[in-house]
Amino acid sequence: MQILTTMIVPLLLGLTFFLFGMNVLSGGLEKMAGGKLERTMNKVTSNDFLGFFLGAGITVAIQSSSAFTVMLVGLVNSGIMEFGNTFGMIMGSNVGTTLTAWLLSLAGLEGKWYIEVLNPSVFSPILAFIGIAMQMFSKSEKKKNFGNIFIGFAILICGMDLMSNSMLSVREVPWFNSFLATLKSPIIALLISTVFTGIIQSSAATIGIVQALALTGGITWEMAIPLVLGANIGTCVTALISSIGTNKNAKRVVIMHFSVNVFGSILCMIIMYIMKAFGVSILGAEIAMVGVAIIHTLFNAINTVILLPIKKLLIKFCELVVPYREEKTHTVFLDERIFNNIPLAVSECNRLTVEMAQHTRDAILKSIDVFRNYNSETVEYIREKESLTDKYEDKLGTYLVRLSNSELGEDTSHQIARMLHSIGDFERIGDHALNICKVAEEMHSKEIEFSPQAQRELTIVTNAITEILNMTIDSFINNDGEMASHVEPLEQIIDKLKKQLKAMHIKRLQNGECTIELGFIFTDLLANYERISDHCSNIAVYTMQLHSELLDTHKYLRSIKSAVAGSFVDDYNMYENKYKL
Repeated sequence: MQILTTMIVPLLLGLTFFLFGMNVLSGGLEKMAGGKLERTMNKVTSNDFLGFFLGAGITVAIQSSSAFTVMLVGLVNSGIMEFGNTFGMIMGSNVGTTLTAWLLSLAGLEGKWYIEVLNPSVFSPILAFIGIAMQMFSKSEKKKNFGNIFIGFAILICGMDLMSNSMLSVREVPWFNSFLATLKSPIIALLISTVFTGIIQSSAATIGIVQALALTGGITWEMAIPLVLGANIGTCVTALISSIGTNKNAKRVVIMHFSVNVFGSILCMIIMYIMKAFGVSILGAEIAMVGVAIIHTLFNAINTVILLPIKKLLIKFCELVVPYREEKTHTVFLDERIFNNIPLAVSECNRLTVEMAQHTRDAILKSIDVFRNYNSETVEYIREKESLTDKYEDKLGTYLVRLSNSELGEDTSHQIARMLHSIGDFERIGDHALNICKVAEEMHSKEIEFSPQAQRELTIVTNAITEILNMTIDSFINNDGEMASHVEPLEQIIDKLKKQLKAMHIKRLQNGECTIELGFIFTDLLANYERISDHCSNIAVYTMQLHSELLDTHKYLRSIKSAVAGSFVDDYNMYENKYKL
């Protein structure tokens, strides 16, 4: 019973605090990054050195190599990243995760006053107090994230202290020496560490426990090396679980992660056995906390240097383990693994919303061409585009609603609200592209056409529609509120043109210059044009209101026309002259 209260319970409590602190710390760091590092991942090239430093940087930012590998699995599964480009990032992630061991090793330092001041156990309570104060009293999202980082670090160190203190009297426990004797077998130590890390899914926690054991003075370098190697292998379990249900390339990322750690561990074990055979004395010496951090860093750094020249062989090995098989690809795909990283998920949704906007523009411009010069293949192409925009709205809408229920920063919340509003308007514009095609098909099948005068009038309004569409899409893609402010005056001109053209066409009907059938088609086409401009106006408002709490289109438009009447009137007059009938 005494063992339970003095060692096992404090050890489990310390491990719980450690994992919780790591989660809070990584969450705060992740929000501070704001998705910028992750977005850079999408642009990474085959340059392994760039990938290495990027992988190390992101892992330091999120403090979890497991989470980073899961992120890679999601990016490759979504088709955002090529499998071959992940090698350098995986190796960089392995090195980046060693920072935690170095931070924890400071807790074991003793000596001069400046070393004591640097000891995390000394300043972590102060950090916790500052973090709580920032959370309670600060209104700035950035300061709140800093507060989370401070709190997470303090909890992590508190957990490490609990684990260390639980080990202080462990040498007096009878079975502890038997346990240490078991760890003297490198293979058994490697297996125990691998299984334990796989269960708790955190190599940092395993390394922390090894460092706590080092404080007891009971383990040697020979025992610590396989324990550290096992932690590197066991951390692959998280990515392995996450790869269930993914495509072949995503599974190859996991095989790559697993194989580099296993290969490096085997090589390191062989070197250790050779050193032992030659009687290298350091292997039998007791190891300190800093020594554990040194092993962790050296293993991953040397492993990178050794494996880099044989990258192509490793890629071929992964392709042999997971052979190619033709799979059904998803045009619009948002991986669930990315959802756990809010900044990256928002960034990916934004990328797909921009794609949707570009598909919508393409569909409208092609439909205008079809109306002028009918082509059945182009009509089929537009039908596919319209179907695609429907898929975008369905997938993005579902994903964005889920994201909106998460804990979000103010800016992120506004971005999601803007995308949720905009995708509906993009989808409606796609519908109007198909409607214009149907008008063109009807005229082509019936072999009818508008009078020269009607064609000249339609050219004017069509040019206005083309300009408002391009201006809307460009301002949305570039988050350009100034450009978006010019959309509404042009929308008002298009409304005016519709009324004028409708009245002029009715006059032609009354004079017998046009048929009733063409009158209906003409009116239908104008209605589609007007609705396109209305949706463009909505999207422009969302762009201008990007940093506003509420997206109230009508209220905002009224404020534009009254508060900024000068610029609105100037734009209106300019467009009126440009598109005069």
